[in-house]
Amino acid sequence: MQTFPKQKLAIILGSIGILGIGVFVVFSLWSKDKSPELAPVDSVEVTETEPVHNVLGASVEGRNIESYTYGNGDTHLLFVGGIHGGYEWNSVLLAYEFMDYVEENPDVVPDSISITVIPSANPDAVQKVTGKEGRFTAQDVSSGDKSFARFNANNVDLNRNFDCKWQSQSTWQGNPVSAGTKPFSEPEAVAIKNFVEANNPDAVIFWHSQAGAVYASECEDGIFFETLDIMNAYANAAGYRAVEFFDAYEITGDAEGWLASIGIPAITVELSTHESIEWQKNLAGIQAVISYYNRQ
Repeated sequence: MQTFPKQKLAIILGSIGILGIGVFVVFSLWSKDKSPELAPVDSVEVTETEPVHNVLGASVEGRNIESYTYGNGDTHLLFVGGIHGGYEWNSVLLAYEFMDYVEENPDVVPDSISITVIPSANPDAVQKVTGKEGRFTAQDVSSGDKSFARFNANNVDLNRNFDCKWQSQSTWQGNPVSAGTKPFSEPEAVAIKNFVEANNPDAVIFWHSQAGAVYASECEDGIFFETLDIMNAYANAAGYRAVEFFDAYEITGDAEGWLASIGIPAITVELSTHESIEWQKNLAGIQAVISYYNRQ
């Protein structure tokens, strides 16, 4: 029987191996072209919306006053919580709950609208009852009377420090309170003023507690029809009382009145207690205001 020399046999086996490798490479390249491409990690759709975050200023004790803006529509709505600090700490929690909701449900903000939230307009006073810097939970809030935490660190009622019928001494529940040395003497009020003047929002909603009502704003020229519209829209949807005029006692230098004086509709939403955020009620009210402006 004829045999191959070892040298020829080695050459033949080597050629077969090279041919096999070539076939494998060609098949691999063909398979890659036929396989579906995987999306790169950074192209995966994100279901949450990141807000535009800004620091508007600092409190008397140096804590940041911050804003968070969602959407980029031409109609701009501003929501403000915590102007009365730790005394109305639930208004701050409501603001944070709303922010979380928008970030998880970005479709709540129509294309025509942008929404800014200033969750804590008096952070020094909030810290007095929570012991926390920044966000907190209801469990962080101390028990007992919190009326001392209504004012800023200069012992000024910030909702008496704005330029509408301002007086150096105003009232709260019939008791005298300091309104500062002049309109906008307090850095917290200045932060809100600067934001409003720079952004000219179409409407402003302030969250307070605990009257269980929605109040319209006015200064010297009466109430705007648009203010009445959004007052009724929020109140009807949330199940709160709608009140055109606050007449329990005289108020001077309030933020809502100042906004009315410069032509911006504003309403005050008073939660029913100092503890609950009444989330479903207020979500319905918020959505009613958004719907009102989405039709404009």
